Amino acid sequence: MKNTVMKRTLLFLSAAFCLASSYAQTAEEKAYMAFMTPGNEHQMLAQANGTWNEDITFFMDPKSPPMKTKSTCVNEMVLGGRYQRGVHTGEMMGQPFEGQSLTGYDNSRKVWFSTWIDNMGTGIAYAEGTFDNAKKTLTLKGKMTDPVSGKNMDFRETLTFVDADHQKVEMFNTTSGKEEKSMEISLTRAK
Repeated sequence: MKNTVMKRTLLFLSAAFCLASSYAQTAEEKAYMAFMTPGNEHQMLAQANGTWNEDITFFMDPKSPPMKTKSTCVNEMVLGGRYQRGVHTGEMMGQPFEGQSLTGYDNSRKVWFSTWIDNMGTGIAYAEGTFDNAKKTLTLKGKMTDPVSGKNMDFRETLTFVDADHQKVEMFNTTSGKEEKSMEISLTRAK
């Protein structure tokens, strides 16, 4: 009985889809369809799904040696393959660390974007940028909260897809008009 009902339902939905697609779409409908349909950029992001080991270096003070730590990142496409969520867990400054990123490509505006939140603050970092196919590098520029001043601070982030199993993230903060490297992450796909 259930199989018969399921087959009829699928047949009905197929017929409805064929009938609906036979009508000409308006320009507005086409724009919405293009906006909502994952494309090549989203498929590229999906290739980075899975678990990654992260070797992190922080450049806090030029007079002191860099601080190093390790964490793990699990990437997955969400909301029908439209965005990639990364969940990062590890330890930082002797405390448990968790952060989440959301990366995507806006089909309508033709721009890449990324957000970042973590348990070391209560703000959000937002950045937008472009992808350089020749360098296999996503470059994003944005703003995040400077906890000392309470004001927005400019930052730049690069994500280089070295190969299928290796990525590199570099972060640069701008303070007093000067850009300085603040972090580097070497990611290796977990086997």
